[in-house]
Amino acid sequence: MSTKVDGPKSPIISSRDELVAYVEAGTKPESEWRIGTEHEKFAFTLADHAPVPYVGKSGIAALLQGFEDRFDWKAIVEEGNIIGLSCIDCPKGGAISLEPGGQVELSGAPFDTVHETEEELRQHLARVGEIGADLGMGFLGLGFSPKWSLEATPMMPKERYRIMMRTMPRKGKHGLDMMFRTATVQVNLDFGDEADMVRKMRVGLALQPVATALFANSPFSDGKPNGYQSYRAEMWRDTDPDRTGLLPFAFEDGMGFERYVDYALDVPMYFVYRDGRYTDAAGASFRDFLAGRLAALPGARPTLDDWSDHLTTLFPDVRLKRFLEMRGADAGSLPQMLALPALWVGLLYDKTALDEASLLVADWTAEERQALRDAVPRHGLATPFREGIVLDVARQMVTLAEAGLKRRARLDASGEDERKLLAPLIETVETGDSPAVRLVADYHGPWDGDIDKVFDAAAL
Repeated sequence: MSTKVDGPKSPIISSRDELVAYVEAGTKPESEWRIGTEHEKFAFTLADHAPVPYVGKSGIAALLQGFEDRFDWKAIVEEGNIIGLSCIDCPKGGAISLEPGGQVELSGAPFDTVHETEEELRQHLARVGEIGADLGMGFLGLGFSPKWSLEATPMMPKERYRIMMRTMPRKGKHGLDMMFRTATVQVNLDFGDEADMVRKMRVGLALQPVATALFANSPFSDGKPNGYQSYRAEMWRDTDPDRTGLLPFAFEDGMGFERYVDYALDVPMYFVYRDGRYTDAAGASFRDFLAGRLAALPGARPTLDDWSDHLTTLFPDVRLKRFLEMRGADAGSLPQMLALPALWVGLLYDKTALDEASLLVADWTAEERQALRDAVPRHGLATPFREGIVLDVARQMVTLAEAGLKRRARLDASGEDERKLLAPLIETVETGDSPAVRLVADYHGPWDGDIDKVFDAAAL
């Protein structure tokens, strides 16, 4: 989730048309399409594999302070607490922020190729590893915390999370587990016009459960196997139906920027940020805010920043802001982190691959799409689908992406194109075993039921 940074006040908005124009302003010519990758990871103590608290000489705050002290990053402070870092002018810029339970997130800079994403991620992990080692801290690439209970998980001092924490339990059973105990990797991609956005969103939504199966990496909770391959994805199934899911309307006639804006207007608000503070507006309507009838701030009207903030509190499987976010994957190892942008870039940034992916999902019904989303968290690639299983679709998906990356022909310094970054997925579709399957096999085999072994196996 994003971290708010104070800056110049944005313009006040007074009409729905301005909200639509804000989103539509994300359209770009193909030459300007970029790739932004975000990933989260769990911090743990090296001594006893416990969650890392915020405070203390070896806490999360000390980790962030170490970044500011050693590297060219600027602290983001809320009520005296360092809650993130920005590095806008760095060659490999972006932001570092905290998820509610202390998950450390890198929101990467927009790059032209996945090779540059690799350079960014390697540099980030080296730096966070260097500081973490000095603090007795390691980092874990899994989609769900494998050992810690919700009660044992620390809470980061961000006011927006306090508001969400009060609201989440009213809307679903697993909202707090989602906030405090899950970690993900996502890729953000551009679109050329409204029609291109719609095609990419539809392909992304339809195939998101398949991506979840490919990257499934959260088979443990509370110190033992939980019977799921992506427990993270299972948590999202009962978090908040108002703001999650597959967006069935996206497949209907008339889908476009206006239709998404109408959906966003109907999703209840969480908060409004004013003068460095968050005002609880949970459950209020952005439509009322637009009309100056927000009970929490009588007479106030929204700014473009308020609209941008509201869009970040929507959590569908593919989210539209001024770009599209693919949100279905568990956090994982560095090769898995890189495979995710490679997969979606190959599918969505090459016209032939996008055409073929669109045809692949064109006759899938809303019921079939939902059935996949419901079954994949437990059964992964073995989920039945039509006359076969999800693995059959995953093989087609990876093959299309591989061909798309070949046609893109973006080479690194050694002359290799982005296909090399699909290697983990090629292995997965060849063996039929997701990362989760392999972890559970290790748990029952060489680990001899010792969950603490995962802190070595999945360390970043």
